[in-house]
Amino acid sequence: MGRLAGKIAIVTGAASGIGAASARLFADEGAQVLAVDRPESGIATAHAGKTAIAPFAADITDDDAPRKIVEAALAKFGALDILFNNAGVSGRAFVEEMTDAEWDRVNGVNVRGMFRLCREAIPALKRRAKEKGRARIVNTASVMAFDTDYGLAAYCASKAGVGGLTRTLALELGKFNITANYVCPGAIYTGMTQTNFDKPEIREVWEKKAALRRLGQPIDIARGALLLASDEADFITGHELVVDGGLTLRT
Repeated sequence: MGRLAGKIAIVTGAASGIGAASARLFADEGAQVLAVDRPESGIATAHAGKTAIAPFAADITDDDAPRKIVEAALAKFGALDILFNNAGVSGRAFVEEMTDAEWDRVNGVNVRGMFRLCREAIPALKRRAKEKGRARIVNTASVMAFDTDYGLAAYCASKAGVGGLTRTLALELGKFNITANYVCPGAIYTGMTQTNFDKPEIREVWEKKAALRRLGQPIDIARGALLLASDEADFITGHELVVDGGLTLRT
């Protein structure tokens, strides 16, 4: 029996990268998954042949997206055990050159979109926790939640915001047997980072920085999210799980 047998999950950003790997891993571990991503992302065909994964096209920043996403999960599967907020974007600009639009885009997806989906899902998670004894919120942050680099003001602020949001969710929802935790990926080879990491001179620098001497793969983060989503994490809440191959062991 899988570690998520009988569970129902929403995974955002599920057309590629960490989200796609997580949706597949959750399904392989017994969950039924609503896999959410933007209409133009290819979500309709990303999980073709996986009967436990139902694709749902939505931009989480749309005004009515949270309601539609949660309603879709409930209509399709009847309940909700796990909300994995993984959708995210990046951007790079020095603060003095950054436009309001660039700031708003990154924070709108990474923090505001996450907050609004959490808010919408909480009643369903409460019902499930009352019935089954537990429910889960897992959010994707980054090692940049507590670190930084040139041009990453918006991204770092948004990921620090994910940490603050998640800790507060954990505090507020603990009495309902709902845990909230966040995973902090390091240097991961995904569609968002591929352009840089396909350059040998960049890839080699980041591989050398990690204690394990390699870039992370989406499945590495998916396995961390699986732990936090599973029953094994019953007494873990309000905390970060750093999955970085030892990237942040040295400054």
